[in-house]
Amino acid sequence: MAFGSIYGVDFSGAKLAGQNTWVARIEPTATKRRRPRYTLTSLVRLERECGSAERSTALPYLVQMIADSEEALWALDFPFGLPIEVMGDKAGWPAQFDLLRAWGQDDYGVGLECVRRAQALGLPKHIRRLTDVEAKAPFDPYHYRIIYQTFYGMRDVLGPLRRRRHTAILPFQYGRLQSARRVLVEACPASTLKLLGLPHQNYKQPEGGKLAPRRLRNRRAILSGLDEYVQIAAIQRRVIMRNGGGDALDAVIAAVGAARSWHASDHRLVARHPRYPREGRLFV
Repeated sequence: MAFGSIYGVDFSGAKLAGQNTWVARIEPTATKRRRPRYTLTSLVRLERECGSAERSTALPYLVQMIADSEEALWALDFPFGLPIEVMGDKAGWPAQFDLLRAWGQDDYGVGLECVRRAQALGLPKHIRRLTDVEAKAPFDPYHYRIIYQTFYGMRDVLGPLRRRRHTAILPFQYGRLQSARRVLVEACPASTLKLLGLPHQNYKQPEGGKLAPRRLRNRRAILSGLDEYVQIAAIQRRVIMRNGGGDALDAVIAAVGAARSWHASDHRLVARHPRYPREGRLFV
């Protein structure tokens, strides 16, 4: 499947989700180089696009952005599924949405329930999915630092989109790929940076202010490494460098990682894998 646009979304599950959710858009650029080449054509904060930072407004707006896109690959930085172990051997991916609905608004409670289930099986409290281990992701999907992204990303973004026509959420809906106009995959900027051999720590400064020398140095190194894959205009670089939390940069990394992974992945193998279609796979 050829994509006219590839979107990277650095996602936030916070109450003011629009403040720290950024959307990057890269498009293929004609080139004679062997390696695919892209241009960053858009980089926006979700709050600015929809006019509100409130999660209740920002996430439905993101859903509509995705639903309105054509020939698009969307790489979203939140877990698309929970480990098989905490769901049970016979539970499929749809059962995970039943679990989220059953807990109402208790996002943190879902994480505690996953811990309880893991301990009841005599396993460690926190179980990583196979893809988390393979891609060296920083956390499991229900870690206390991630559960809010998992909860609201799955419930409020994937939930409304998983039944939309011409939308395929992978690796769960490969059967829809042939007629899909938009494809959603799970991203992890930290894992992409590791694969590219670029700094994956100490480039974020959530407290804002002038970047500390080490963070400034690492961020410049990341942008230099990304030059091989995507053209970034000077004004966009300034936006990235001034965004203390690194969310704008992570959105670009998510898009680049998905673009590379899409071409490198054996999709038939992924679709038939015993674990991926039940708990998810990172496209990094």
